Amino acid sequence: MKTGIHPEYTECKVHCSCGNEFTTRSTVSSLRVELCSECHPFYTGKQKLVDTGGRVERFQRRLEKKSAPAKKGAKAATAEKAKQEA
Repeated sequence: MKTGIHPEYTECKVHCSCGNEFTTRSTVSSLRVELCSECHPFYTGKQKLVDTGGRVERFQRRLEKKSAPAKKGAKAATAEKAKQEA
């Protein structure tokens, strides 16, 4: 390895959005992260829904739109049966 071209590898303080802080080593002195091993669903076993950009709402709206025409079709079929019986 060449000497003098590599950055300093020093102690780094990591701050998570959940409030957890720990120390590690890095080329920067401080890091701010959104998820850590204390709050990440993979490590905690708890499901945490992170909705970015309203994706869940958009999915639910699309699901409602798809189920709405089926209901209209059932009403139309019921109306046709009523006409035939009369």
